[in-house]
Amino acid sequence: MPELQIGTIVTGIYKTGKYIGEITDIRPQHYLVRILGVLKHPMQGDLHNPKDADVMIFHERRALAYREQANIPKQMVKPFTEEVPNYWDSLKEAVEKMKQELEANSTKWAEMSLKNLHLLEKDYFKA
Repeated sequence: MPELQIGTIVTGIYKTGKYIGEITDIRPQHYLVRILGVLKHPMQGDLHNPKDADVMIFHERRALAYREQANIPKQMVKPFTEEVPNYWDSLKEAVEKMKQELEANSTKWAEMSLKNLHLLEKDYFKA
């Protein structure tokens, strides 16, 4: 695939979240991407033990913030051709989708993840 250019709107997978953003810099192995929207909220818990509740620290994983910059490996970045959604609307949709998936899962990991998401929601969408 040819190298993407600065200013290109892309999707990128960062840790376990998927985002829409704009390339602001090109590095040897990564694109620096300014976050503009959230397609998939990051999974909760320990990245090294996915979907496991029995871990030393069950991490709360926040979505990357609006206009936050992230180094995303080049192979995880693809051009995005649709209209860029409003960041807050996309975040709300991603959180709702993850909550529905977790509510359909009766594991301890899903239960702990839902607790984290409820706390994150209160923080994300403060009135």
